[in-house]
Amino acid sequence: MEWKQLLCDDRIRSYRSRNSNDLRTEFEKDYHRIIQSASFRRLQDKTQVFPLDRSDFIRTRLTHSLEVSSYGKSLGQNIAQNIRKVIGDTGFCPEYGADICDILQCAGLLHDIGNPPFGHFGETVIRDWFSRHLPELTYHGKKLTEFLTPQMQEDFYAFEGNTQALRLVTKLHYLVDEHGMNLTKALLATIIKYPVSSLEIDRESGDIRTKKMGYFYADREVFADIEKSLGLNGSRHPLAYVLEAADDIAYLTADIEDAFKKGCITFSDLVKELKAAGENAPDAGGYLALVQRLEDKYARALERGEESPEMYAVQNWIVQVQGHLISCATAGFTGNYKAIMAGRHTKELLLGTPGELTARVLGDIAYRYAFVSRPILKLEIAAEKILNFLLDAFVNAALYYDTETKMTAVQEKLMALISENYRTIYKRYAKDKPEAEKLYLRLLLVTDDICGMTDSYAKRLYQELSGQWQG
Repeated sequence: MEWKQLLCDDRIRSYRSRNSNDLRTEFEKDYHRIIQSASFRRLQDKTQVFPLDRSDFIRTRLTHSLEVSSYGKSLGQNIAQNIRKVIGDTGFCPEYGADICDILQCAGLLHDIGNPPFGHFGETVIRDWFSRHLPELTYHGKKLTEFLTPQMQEDFYAFEGNTQALRLVTKLHYLVDEHGMNLTKALLATIIKYPVSSLEIDRESGDIRTKKMGYFYADREVFADIEKSLGLNGSRHPLAYVLEAADDIAYLTADIEDAFKKGCITFSDLVKELKAAGENAPDAGGYLALVQRLEDKYARALERGEESPEMYAVQNWIVQVQGHLISCATAGFTGNYKAIMAGRHTKELLLGTPGELTARVLGDIAYRYAFVSRPILKLEIAAEKILNFLLDAFVNAALYYDTETKMTAVQEKLMALISENYRTIYKRYAKDKPEAEKLYLRLLLVTDDICGMTDSYAKRLYQELSGQWQG
């Protein structure tokens, strides 16, 4: 792979500004398209870890995405410098450094934009619903599975918010036409973490690129266009590794901070867990030194007379951990540069670096103290009820939408509640398609609409449609 091609600033629909006074690069224009979009703004009311949390401290998908964007840009700066000065790749022009930073900054804003309400648990609920119901649903007296191809079915069984992100920005966000935000192809390739279809998922392969699906059957032509334009040939875009590392750094550290702020874990338990994890780990000297800094910061907070020495220590320590992990991810990219550029690298950037143990321990602590805490479990049970209700209602209504079969009055009202833009996009892409593909697109129309909902809207719509609305 060559950087000149990898940084392709073409768009699916060719477009170049005629304004000679506009000095922005195409990637800088992408940034403005993203932050001005309603899809991006809706992230402020979507769950990161704690669904429907009333605190103004706890992170949402919006604040998380801003953090990923920031770390992505920092990693881009480090990596660009290493490519030039450490690796000495003569094919990497000086101006490419700024392009990489702009792409990663944009990709950080986009990476979760397709996620449904209620965090990653929302994805799980959608997958589970289709796994249970799709084999039982019928259409004109026959099972839906007799109409849908294996890939169409697997798209729902393996549903992914990351895959939905590509669909949203290339089609659903109706800015000018059916091409969505019409972003640059280099940016689109960067947000495709898994460049395989739902039929090519292989979690046992040891290759991260096949861990999940990267595009829906409905978006296969968009994916093929991106692949061809950038010369990827089935490989991950190199910047996809960097985006993933930025995401890991953001959530691993933020989840600990948020869990501490919410009272899910005490300061003493955090120190105890961190120390215990390093006791028998090989080559844990650097890790234990990092843990010691947490205690040092607590001691300093006591000396300074801080009102909340534990919070002071945790927040300041988290900043140091972030810097440490950024350095490790940079080293991971630099050390595996040849394999990454050849499309042969199969692991995350932090694996095999001094940051691997830190990342693993932080993830384990966050899972045990926050993700399976009683408040989270109760909220997720409520979220499942909401999403199951909405899927029951809207899938039933969508089956015969846009067909000659007469729908009930309630079904017509339900379809009228779906975004007009999404219905317009459905009709644009369903035109002249075989009946089976139209049926598949109608099911996608439902998941499109649900993924576009915020947590609060999904909850309110459930209450209204189930007769619980109180005015």
